Amino acid sequence: MDHKALAEFKDLLDQQLESLLQDVGKTVSEMTEENPNFPDPTDRASLESDRNFELRIRDRERMLINKIRKALERIKDGTFGHCESCDEKIGLERLRARPVTTLCIDCKTEQERQEKIG
Repeated sequence: MDHKALAEFKDLLDQQLESLLQDVGKTVSEMTEENPNFPDPTDRASLESDRNFELRIRDRERMLINKIRKALERIKDGTFGHCESCDEKIGLERLRARPVTTLCIDCKTEQERQEKIG
């Protein structure tokens, strides 16, 4: 992969990371605000349900943040764009669709097939 493409992916990953980190900070500040005291149990349950949903989203984003950081490390060490299973190059279209990927489409398809079996 040429330096221009690597720089493009690095910029994309940096932007995604910055955006996710801003969302995390916003959620933390919102969650630490004073909790309203709802006399109605239904209102309280609705608030708790909303918070649980928000926390699940943030947990998924936390996992994505880790994947982005690992992808940025692969850019630095020169392994970005190579399948960790077969060491073949991962197609640019796949990387553009999912820049944090570590598997080529063939290895990912096989992994998913094995998960269905097991």
